[in-house]
Amino acid sequence: MATSWALAVTHLGLMERREQHTAADTLTLIRADQPALPGGASRWSGPLAIVLDLADGRLARHQGAVSLLGDYADTLADAAYWTWLTLRHEPSRTVRTAAVAAWALPVATVTGIANRHRKAVVDPRRG
Repeated sequence: MATSWALAVTHLGLMERREQHTAADTLTLIRADQPALPGGASRWSGPLAIVLDLADGRLARHQGAVSLLGDYADTLADAAYWTWLTLRHEPSRTVRTAAVAAWALPVATVTGIANRHRKAVVDPRRG
């Protein structure tokens, strides 16, 4: 929950134009907040996260446009959810550390750079 909150607080600028949010954006945000939702910690949460991730990507491509929020939020949702799941359920300290390094550290780094420069880090794939 704390990770989802921190990501939302540091990336609120992406949510300025709510009228431009798509159904795919909604699925992405649900995935990010899944741990905080009723039943979010069930044994089905992992498969549901995968289904939501595939569905939001397919829906965004079908609609022909990926929103700025969706582009950023997809990675943030993955980081929030999979870090939470690993920290909550993985018994191996080594695997937990690797998960944080793989998911949370890059997000924290990019967020720190963006906050320092007071602008979003542009994804080089977007051109």
